[in-house]
Amino acid sequence: MAKVIINSKIYTGVRIILHGYLRFDSTVIAIGPMTDYQPQADDQLINGENRLVVPGFIDVHVHGGYGTDSMDNDPQRIGQMVDKMGAEGVTGIFVTTMTQSPQKIASAMKTINLAAQKNQGILGIHLEGPFISTKFNGAQPINEIQQPNKIELAKWQQLSGNRIRLLTYAPENIVNLDFQAYCQQHHIVMSVGHSDATFGQLKKARPTHVTHLFNAQRGFQHREVGVVGYAMLANQTHVELICDGYHVKPEAVKIAYKIIGATRLELITDAMEAKGMPDGQYQLGEQPVLVHNGRAVLKNGRLAGSILKYKDAFKNIIQFTGCTIEDAVRMSSTNQANEFHLKGKESLEVGNDADLNLFDKGLDLMATYRYGKLLD
Repeated sequence: MAKVIINSKIYTGVRIILHGYLRFDSTVIAIGPMTDYQPQADDQLINGENRLVVPGFIDVHVHGGYGTDSMDNDPQRIGQMVDKMGAEGVTGIFVTTMTQSPQKIASAMKTINLAAQKNQGILGIHLEGPFISTKFNGAQPINEIQQPNKIELAKWQQLSGNRIRLLTYAPENIVNLDFQAYCQQHHIVMSVGHSDATFGQLKKARPTHVTHLFNAQRGFQHREVGVVGYAMLANQTHVELICDGYHVKPEAVKIAYKIIGATRLELITDAMEAKGMPDGQYQLGEQPVLVHNGRAVLKNGRLAGSILKYKDAFKNIIQFTGCTIEDAVRMSSTNQANEFHLKGKESLEVGNDADLNLFDKGLDLMATYRYGKLLD
């Protein structure tokens, strides 16, 4: 039995249908204006009047949530965490690890691989560290940072079931080309982050992704534009943005949107285990984190990830920049799908996965479907 959303405004990721229908099971079966809709006897109708349909959100940088950390050694808990993110409109994530010992990263790769075999919401792994800068370690444990190591990376990739899709690293630390060649051969996107790289070093290294713009990286100066300047000028580079108003002030979000644009920005949460939980004491990379009034901080006052929910990031980018819903859709799903070649996630067109969100006109989330199944 197919589900059919009718009388809704639909943003497919490539076009807008002002008054349309969407028939789906695990994939999109048919879509178009209501004038083309032909009822079928077994249709399960969903009234989409005064509703908006957008593609499901894809978060390529999230460390945890709902009491679970992405490096917990429990595949069932990780799977449950991913499912709970459906309440935010998220239908797919890159489970994101952080700088830890090689042994702990190896263990996390095994666990995430097991979780991904049972949970289709896990689209890959984002390895944030350990090959980063000690100067811009942020909330990453400084004593576990190491130089780029192809042998370790290959081991982790094998243990993950070849699920590592994104690697945050400091390009200034690269001492040979073998490491970069391995990433290219295994379709691992290299992202500059937690880095003190100069613009010149970045032009040479040519990373195609930037991790959490403005945070834990060499900033913009008029005599050295650094990582931020590279993000603005490298037109083939995709750029992450934490749109919570704490990591990046609304004015800076607006500047990024105006300069970088909706075709290159990707909204992320960078959330940690306290997302969806009460204020209190939590941990990130075995470091105590205090969560209070929407902020997660270490004892030294540094931000330690976020507790941002993706549905709020979606609303915030519209509020902070005045962008269209169409642009917000690009930054929350289609850019990610296209950058990482996530087949079936590129749009809500026929044959693609039925990963979708139903919003009211106030942009409050009403329902989320992943592969056509309602996520509670």
